[in-house]
Amino acid sequence: MKEHKETGKLKIIPLGGLEQIGMNITAFEYEDSIVVVDCGLAFPADDMLGIDLVIPDVSYLKENLDKVKGFVITHGHEDHIGALPYVLRTINVPVYGTKLTLGLIERKLEEHKLLDAVKRKTVRFGQSISLGRFRVEFIKTNHSIQDAAALAIYSPAGIVVHTGDFKVDYTPVFGDAIDLQRFAEIGKKGVLALMCDSTNAERPGFTMSERSVGKTFDSIFAGHQKERIIVATFASNVDRVQQIINAAYRFGRKVVVEGRSMTNIIRTATELGYLDIPENTLIDIDEMKNYPDDKMVLVTTGSQGESMAALSRMAADIHRKVSIRHGDLIVFSSHPIPGNERAVSNVINELCKKGADVIFQDVHVSGHACQEEIKLLYTLIRPKFVIPVHGESRHLKAHANLAGELGYDKDHIFILHCGDVLELDEEEAKVTGHVETGDILVDGLGVGDVGNIVLRDRQKLSEDGIIIVVMTMESRSGEIVSGPDIVSRGFVYVRESEDLMDGARMAAEEALEKCMDARVTDWGKIKNTVKDSLSSYVWKKTQRRPMILPIIMEA
Repeated sequence: MKEHKETGKLKIIPLGGLEQIGMNITAFEYEDSIVVVDCGLAFPADDMLGIDLVIPDVSYLKENLDKVKGFVITHGHEDHIGALPYVLRTINVPVYGTKLTLGLIERKLEEHKLLDAVKRKTVRFGQSISLGRFRVEFIKTNHSIQDAAALAIYSPAGIVVHTGDFKVDYTPVFGDAIDLQRFAEIGKKGVLALMCDSTNAERPGFTMSERSVGKTFDSIFAGHQKERIIVATFASNVDRVQQIINAAYRFGRKVVVEGRSMTNIIRTATELGYLDIPENTLIDIDEMKNYPDDKMVLVTTGSQGESMAALSRMAADIHRKVSIRHGDLIVFSSHPIPGNERAVSNVINELCKKGADVIFQDVHVSGHACQEEIKLLYTLIRPKFVIPVHGESRHLKAHANLAGELGYDKDHIFILHCGDVLELDEEEAKVTGHVETGDILVDGLGVGDVGNIVLRDRQKLSEDGIIIVVMTMESRSGEIVSGPDIVSRGFVYVRESEDLMDGARMAAEEALEKCMDARVTDWGKIKNTVKDSLSSYVWKKTQRRPMILPIIMEA
């Protein structure tokens, strides 16, 4: 009997993570099944005043909730797991990941009081899980966090390989090297599409092994045996922390870990057996005073210049327990993420002003594959279609050019935008539509309640300040009983600008009298007239446009 061949098409819908670093989330849809890969957050841009973090708009998943079978997570970085606690409130489906990845997710769910409500399943490398019409296999890769996985997504339309974030490290600090053999085996079966990490697609050659950083630390420790050493790195780079601890132990130093995210991740990694800390090496920050500087290493967050991270607070003299002293050695063990360069530079300058020595060269290797490693993966997998992922537009373009060099023509390379619906089968692939995507802004406990209008107001307030005009009106007669009184904040220093403020009051009074003479009783109209009159007066006098807020009180 002839086997029935499926004729449906697979849809790949990136809901975030393209043309940006962060907020990675992609939906794979086949008929009545949707599997979601990753669910990350992004950090706010400079113009997002007061915003804590940005999560993806998952309206499409909400509209198709009955189809969503689960979240499959590649690794435990914030840009891949950070939005889960927010998204799982409305899309409560099982979450699948490797041991450390789930350990980090569980800590987040615990903080958000969601641990009991969400089903979770730990998956081992080589294992597959069935989710509706899909089967997803986890493949071992290397990255700057352990337990990173690539995914082979088997659908009736064909196999899609999603690399997650990866590099090829033949000598990892912990665990095994990337499973290149499995990629080759899947490649022999015939792969429909490869979605491959583009972060370092502009960089030629290979990414250095994480182990090479250990040798650099040894030479830094050997050359600075009298100073206190402070190392700033990514909280999630457990292998980096392991190497710092190893070097500290070899040179007889105690280690203090500072920064909330760093403490949380190290505790989780140690409990799950991904970090081996020699006995009596780790001490509490309060015990620091019991040891001389040459016996201390501080491992801290803040390598990206984040204003509230531990190192930034130390640099600004607002850390409660650590002050930077003359002669301290500060090691930045990371590269600035695009967009963070100025913040990092500011922190380095502050540290130098305090007399610290700062090292930021050669103490970091990337967790992402360079061009030769990307080429190696293409050679093993030989996909029919190329879909560059994870990177800004220039990284995706560089990746597409690389695929071109490998012999792929333009019809087989797809640089997608967030929200594009790519439909593909063995015969062809094409973008057939677009779904709603975007940024949901998280401010404190508010999720999505701050939008573009609020941000625009914050921008305006931050640039030109505010003038408030207060008037009291008699409700029956509509007569002005008192006012207009003018209050300003962030506009001018009132005591030195009395003439300006008197003029502003007169402009508001004139506008009010006009309204009274014309027998205008609509409060909205009165407010607008006062606002327009005051705005034009202030612009003439100062060439500035503060926010003007008229308030009418009833008597």
